[in-house]
Amino acid sequence: MMNKQLAEFIGTFALVFFGCGAAAIGGMGSGPTAVNLLGIASAFGFAIVAMAYGIGPISGCHVNPAVSFGVFVAGRMSAAEMVSYWIAQVLGALVGAGVLYVILSGKASGWTGGLGQNGWGAGYLGEYNMLSALVFEIVATFLFLVTILGVTHPFTPKGFAGLAIGLALVAIHLVGINVTGTSVNPARSIGPALVGMGSNPTAVAQLWLFIIAPLIGAGLAGFLYREGALLDQPKT
Repeated sequence: MMNKQLAEFIGTFALVFFGCGAAAIGGMGSGPTAVNLLGIASAFGFAIVAMAYGIGPISGCHVNPAVSFGVFVAGRMSAAEMVSYWIAQVLGALVGAGVLYVILSGKASGWTGGLGQNGWGAGYLGEYNMLSALVFEIVATFLFLVTILGVTHPFTPKGFAGLAIGLALVAIHLVGINVTGTSVNPARSIGPALVGMGSNPTAVAQLWLFIIAPLIGAGLAGFLYREGALLDQPKT
């Protein structure tokens, strides 16, 4: 169990460090140093691909409390194991955001405290309202879990799950970055919001949506798999 928790900690750390790092550090660049929307989306997706093959054999590479919840609802893990994953994932996200904070604090000028926090409303990226943010996060997480639960099903050919999941996350970010910054992952939202709360208290105030919405979407996908609505569960 401890090996699984450590793997989830490392995996979530990597996701926040690379994904939020691309948004926070690369997003401040200009010209050849700039990281555009595709680059940020790719950083999140490639981080998942790398971790899927790096820690997937140990913990399954959830690196996301919503994924663990969906897997639990689908009947593929116990409640106790899910909670242990949640703790490791949130800690990994906090440490990942903390490392980014230390790095960005060393910038001579131009950094305003951004750590890739999620949000919505006036002044945030596309300035979408709360309903838009809520709907996107629920639908995107649902589709993400449909992908994950499908490609990790015992009846599915092995070897390509990490690639499929990573590409799905890239696609989700391409649609959602301008809406909410794309969460679909409570830990990914919690880490940057809490570490950067001194410069962006709004991210903490809006954090509830990025916890509740992904859990709703993931829970729905897990329920459909558990009931055999999408794929029959293997006979035991």
